[in-house]
Amino acid sequence: MRLSSTKNNSFFPYLLLFIQPVFMATNIIVARGGVEYVPPVSLAFWRWLTVFLILSPFFLGEIFKKKKDFNKEFWRLFFLGSMGCGVCGAFPFIAGMTTTMANMGIIYTSSPIFIIILSLMFFKDKITLSRVIGLMICIVGVLIIISKGRVDLFINFKFTSGDLWMVGAAAGWAIYSIYLLNWRSNFSLMGRFTLISFFGAISLLPFYLLEELYFFNTNFNNEFIFWVLFAAISPGIIAFTLYTKVQKHVGASLAGFTLYIFSIYSAIYGIILFNETLMNFHYFGAGLVFFGVYLARKAAK
Repeated sequence: MRLSSTKNNSFFPYLLLFIQPVFMATNIIVARGGVEYVPPVSLAFWRWLTVFLILSPFFLGEIFKKKKDFNKEFWRLFFLGSMGCGVCGAFPFIAGMTTTMANMGIIYTSSPIFIIILSLMFFKDKITLSRVIGLMICIVGVLIIISKGRVDLFINFKFTSGDLWMVGAAAGWAIYSIYLLNWRSNFSLMGRFTLISFFGAISLLPFYLLEELYFFNTNFNNEFIFWVLFAAISPGIIAFTLYTKVQKHVGASLAGFTLYIFSIYSAIYGIILFNETLMNFHYFGAGLVFFGVYLARKAAK
């Protein structure tokens, strides 16, 4: 796999590793706050439909001009939308109804491991010892933050049905990440993302209808508008666009490290917005994560 970052020493792509999770981590705000007002699948569906509606005026012209490319890439775009927006869009919200934030964080950190394994198996991505060591250090750092430095949390760790949803989300993000990078497209970055968001909404539509008919009803009020717009813009358009840019420069396996930085920013949001306390284990865990990313970045040069 040829990566532009290996051809130059530009620091900006690696800076994006730390900028992108600022927006990606706002998904935790949606998971903790938004699902109190909007049912999980409904929130995911309207989020990605809103992303498409926001972007379409700017990129539909390109899409119509490339009808042949659209037909050629149809199933790939549908697959990416189903994984990145469908599975990864709805599963974490569903998981939050039956599992804890700690469990969600612990399980989601498995996604970069899936990314590395799948990249190695199917696309012959080079995995160096430094990157593996960096990965393990990141995992330890995140686990320290999530467990609040308490070993007994892991001793008493219990699985729920929500944990299985999170395993699915972690695997889905890994699959989305490696195929997003390795499937070349004739659309621009944002043109393809517009189509991915459209197919993401389409893949969620039947499950949204089932949720409305048999489980929960959506109230289309001010809270609905706020949370859908927030989810569409910050952890949606901004986070996904930046993630694609990171991948383009550093590859899928290293870009997966954003999930560990994501965990740090999630803890910071918890402190700012949910009155959680900043403790010594936060500093220690964050230090390990940043050191792990530094080792992985050195390996990518």
